Amino acid sequence: MSQSAHLDALRERYGERYRWLLLLSVMVGTMASIMSSTIINVAIPDMSQHFTLGQERAQWATSGFMAAMTVSMLTTPWLLARYGYRRTYVGAMLLLMGGGIVGGLSSQFALVLAARVAEGLAAGVVQPIPAIIIMRAFGPQEQGRASGLFGMGVVLAPAIGPSIGGVLVDLFGWRSIFFMVVPFCLASLWLAYKFVPVTAPGGVAANRKGATLDWRGLLLAAAGTLCLLNGMVELHGGTWLHASLLLAGAVAALLAFVAWERRMARQGNEALMNLALFGYRPFAMGSVVAFIYGTALFGSTYLIPVYLQLGLGLSPSYVGTLLLPAGLVLAVTIAMVGRLADRQPTYWLVSIGLALLAASFALMTTVHFSTAMWLLVAWATLGRIGLGFILPSLNLGAMRPLDPSLIAQGASAINFVRMLGGAIGVSLCGIVLEWRLAAHGDSFASASTSPARLAAFNESFLMLAALCTLAMVAAWQLRASRAERRQ
Repeated sequence: MSQSAHLDALRERYGERYRWLLLLSVMVGTMASIMSSTIINVAIPDMSQHFTLGQERAQWATSGFMAAMTVSMLTTPWLLARYGYRRTYVGAMLLLMGGGIVGGLSSQFALVLAARVAEGLAAGVVQPIPAIIIMRAFGPQEQGRASGLFGMGVVLAPAIGPSIGGVLVDLFGWRSIFFMVVPFCLASLWLAYKFVPVTAPGGVAANRKGATLDWRGLLLAAAGTLCLLNGMVELHGGTWLHASLLLAGAVAALLAFVAWERRMARQGNEALMNLALFGYRPFAMGSVVAFIYGTALFGSTYLIPVYLQLGLGLSPSYVGTLLLPAGLVLAVTIAMVGRLADRQPTYWLVSIGLALLAASFALMTTVHFSTAMWLLVAWATLGRIGLGFILPSLNLGAMRPLDPSLIAQGASAINFVRMLGGAIGVSLCGIVLEWRLAAHGDSFASASTSPARLAAFNESFLMLAALCTLAMVAAWQLRASRAERRQ
């Protein structure tokens, strides 16, 4: 059976519900990849103690994952065109599951870090796929609803994950966190062979003899990302000379990447990132929002669990329980806002979300040792409501004006930009936190917490609030979307 005939057979067998079954299938794999990116934060203190690591080195279990995920996202359009949806998706799920198993069995931190990098590579390939399917398989009047339902399912994993993860860490230690993704990976593999087509995006046949991967562009992107992350770590823990050299290397790699991608486009070759995307103003502004939003989102995902454990002295299982209500509210908000995104201008929804997220970070500074826990839950929940407004709206506002031939590239690029912001956000929060701890005369070497430690955390939260406020300026530019004006 030909590839197009296989897709037609699936549509004929399952009818109108096929696109929803396809979305469900990739949602399970994306849940596994997102869970693997966030659940590790609950285990960082326990892992640090097991391997006798400082906070900066332990943080690389998160930052290494983020760096690998960020770079591998750029390969998704090429992989889909060459191998099709199913082979690409199944390969990523096998790599993710292998990383979870190896990480859980590791006896050395270097092997744990390698497993995290493997998981990050797999997660990066998977995460642009749902946006491509939503923009390709659903009409404009259903894209918001599909984004909302998909987002609701995806956030349930990290919402419930920290609660289960916290209990597992208390009972079985940090290793159990790695094994949590295995059941999701197994389920995703079964669904993939049942519902995911072998075709490439657009229903065309995958071409294994197509254009070769832009390896030079990929190496430049990887070099720039690694130089940037290491440069930020050196800003605090190393010397100014090393930091300056690494950050200069990041700028040089970025300029070389842009020049190379332009050259590839001029020669008619398949570029790793099609820079024509940024000629669409809504996409360009949406990318700015995605970068800052990624910095705040992933920075806070790292910062909040560390704050609750090392700042307020709470146990991992209690931390997971406190964060659960906020995660459940986020899931409900996404489903509701997804329907609104089909009828309301997305720049309004994104701006409202950023304002709520900034307010949540600012209000976290009112928490102290005698604060009632319900107030802490309320501030965290407010931030998750803000995320619920942003998640289903941002991609739609940025990608609706794109030419259909650019959708796969657009989904890859905006996810890359968001995750680059996320990788920076994790490092930035760690750097600012360590800097402010030293300024207040405290460090994590001390087992007991103190008002000085809370002050350092508060200043880190204020930095995130300022970033969200800055992103609102770019979010307003999403109103230029022609697709929105037609609505």
